[in-house]
Order: sequence, then C-alpha cells, then structure tokens
Amino acid sequence: MTDKAPTITVETAVAAPADTVYGLITDLDTMAQFGEEVTAMKWAKGNAGTVGSVFRGSNRNGWHRWTTTCTVSEAEAGRAFAWNVSRLGQPIARWRYEVTPTADGCTVVESMWDRRSSLLKSTAHLLTGIRDRVGANEEHMRVTLERLKARAEQSA
Repeated sequence: MTDKAPTITVETAVAAPADTVYGLITDLDTMAQFGEEVTAMKWAKGNAGTVGSVFRGSNRNGWHRWTTTCTVSEAEAGRAFAWNVSRLGQPIARWRYEVTPTADGCTVVESMWDRRSSLLKSTAHLLTGIRDRVGANEEHMRVTLERLKARAEQSA
C-alpha cells in the first residue's frame, strides 16, 4: 500500500459483475486498448494474479515514446489490482484499481500516486511531451474508465 492519499482518484459505476470488470483490468492487451498513451503492455515475469510479477509498458504521445517497468504490488482477485511504475530504476507512480460489487454491478475506482522526484517532475515533459502530467493523467483515467465501462457492459 502507500502512506499518503492518491494524487488522483477517478470513479465510475459499471453495470457488469465485479469479476468481469476485474478480468478486463488484469488483461494487459485489453487495458492497452483503453489507454490514451499506452500502446502495449506485456508480461516480463509472472502474471496478474501474483504480487511481484513484472510487466513492461510502452507509451506514446505524438513523436514522444518511452517504456516503463511495472511491478504488481496488489492482486486480490475480483477486488483490487495495483502496480508500481519505474523507469531506469526511478519510481514514477503507483496505479491501483479497486472493484466493489453493488446491487447493479460494481463501482470501479482508479487511483494514481505520483512518485516522481522533484527533478523528474521538472524534466519529464522532455521525454513525454506533457508538462501537466497530473492533469493529463486525470483526463486519461476518465477516458480509460469510460472505455472499460463500455466494454464490460457490452460483455455483461
């Protein structure tokens, strides 16, 4: 877990079972389709059900391209999936999805903790092309949850 509140939290109600939604969240190929910057996510070690598993993320914003290493930090089937992101050994972020069953399906909460150093915060735009990373991530999270909701409800 973490010792402070998330930098960003976005939530949506989904008219689909929690297990269906969790299955989509932990399917890297599917989640890569929902993202605004991510172009691919591939397992490097382990799988979605195992804390400590590692996947690589490939990202793009215009001509800017970069990769990240993601280590699963939480994997509670049907309920929560989280990972820590690093680049070249430097902490970048923590991402977490929490799925809570409701009478009509479930609620999905996506949270992000910005873990970049001050230096990285001031220079990351050179790599990514985005000066307001927190603002961009919040918008991207909303889009991701809209796409997740649409796919899950189509499957339900």
